[in-house]
Amino acid sequence: MHPRSALGSPTPSAASRLSDSSRSDGSRHFTRNGSVSEFEIERPLKMNTSSPKRPGVRRRQSEYGAESALRASVSRLLTAKARPFTVTGHIPMDPASLVLFFRSKSGITHSLDFPINIDYDTPPALEVLLAACKPHPTPGFDVYPDRETLFYPANLPLTATLEIANHPILDAVRNALFPALPMGHYLTALRDKLEVMATGARMAPQPRTLRNDGRVATICVTLPVHHRGGNMIVRDSEGTEEKFFGGGGKPSEVHWTAFLGECEYEVETIQQGCRMSFTYAVHLKTYGAAVDPLITPSEYFLDLLSPVLSLSRGRKVAFYLTQDYGVNPSEGLAESLVPHLKGSDSLLYHALKVYKLAPELHWAAGGYVWPIDRTVECGNDVLDSPTSLSSMGFPSAFGSPARSAKSIRGPMSYYGGPEEDDVEIMKIEAHNLRMRVEESGAIPLSEAEIFILSDWVPGPLAKERVYFVSNGELEKLIVNVLLVIYVP
Repeated sequence: MHPRSALGSPTPSAASRLSDSSRSDGSRHFTRNGSVSEFEIERPLKMNTSSPKRPGVRRRQSEYGAESALRASVSRLLTAKARPFTVTGHIPMDPASLVLFFRSKSGITHSLDFPINIDYDTPPALEVLLAACKPHPTPGFDVYPDRETLFYPANLPLTATLEIANHPILDAVRNALFPALPMGHYLTALRDKLEVMATGARMAPQPRTLRNDGRVATICVTLPVHHRGGNMIVRDSEGTEEKFFGGGGKPSEVHWTAFLGECEYEVETIQQGCRMSFTYAVHLKTYGAAVDPLITPSEYFLDLLSPVLSLSRGRKVAFYLTQDYGVNPSEGLAESLVPHLKGSDSLLYHALKVYKLAPELHWAAGGYVWPIDRTVECGNDVLDSPTSLSSMGFPSAFGSPARSAKSIRGPMSYYGGPEEDDVEIMKIEAHNLRMRVEESGAIPLSEAEIFILSDWVPGPLAKERVYFVSNGELEKLIVNVLLVIYVP
């Protein structure tokens, strides 16, 4: 029995001693550390009552939030970019060269020089101008007669050395607000009114119903009169608004702001000084059928057209257009050419409009005419058609009548000679194309009861092209444009 003191220190077990003693005669002697257990121990996982730290998850959530904010910002940016309703800029001119001429109620003509700063000096002509102005038709300001927005009466003469036609403002308005305006359409600006706002005045929202003169946009030019406040707010039909500060009438700047005709605008309170601005109504003009044309046929041309219409009463007649427009009749209607009519085509179109007729444009080819609401479609090339070349026994060498006679000679000739084969092939292809044209909705001119008016010797005609596949080859169908009218 070991003494008690020996139990306090770790000693090898009996098995260890036997194992060690049994190998004591060897050259090696193994020793074990008694503090290392030979058992595999599984310990339960200690639960941490505090909230677990998940920096990775929080980092991903943070990145997701930043990406969502970025996407939302990009979406708002692209929405505003897709449909802008305002544009602003400045006029590159010396404000000192700007002079305003007006006539007061007494019949005396006055001139007002710019720039103006009423904090230092009020020109006498400005006081006369304010006395001649009338309250702006803005509801809700009748109780504040000293804070009304004023405008110069339209019945009194008013002119200025500033002409926006001499500056590229309309080009900027067209590029920004009307980028899809087709060729032949033009913007014109007509001066609307002179608005004057003194200290304490504020312009309430001006709805588009107050500007029912057919304008498509409005241009507001702020004159170089020093003021503080008076920011302009413009809202579109969906309630989106933009604010323009306008430079506060700085002496070195002449600012302008344009917005679509469907928008409303207002001006915030003038804190100091005086705000003066010209407004212009922007109208759309065109050579086409829409809106107002810019050309009028001469009396000589109308006199030549009059007997033609008189002799065509009760009939539907048509003229061929003579200008090329480079369009694909399979992608658009013939009526889409109206804004693009040019030269003699435009002259004839507007001459017919003078006689209160309703001209229509139709696609036409090979004695067929398409309805006004149909494009030119040649359909698919059906190889198993009863009248196709393959079903008639012709090999692929007969795929096109343009093939040389040398390529179709030999035992495969069915009609005794290459010329006869070419004629028969052309008949078959013409029949197939006629069937495909009729399937696309075209009808013969005789069925449409359209009488073509042409010269003894036909001149050049408008020729547009439609691609189609015939017997595996790409070909082009020549399509003309008919101007059709019914003469009552």
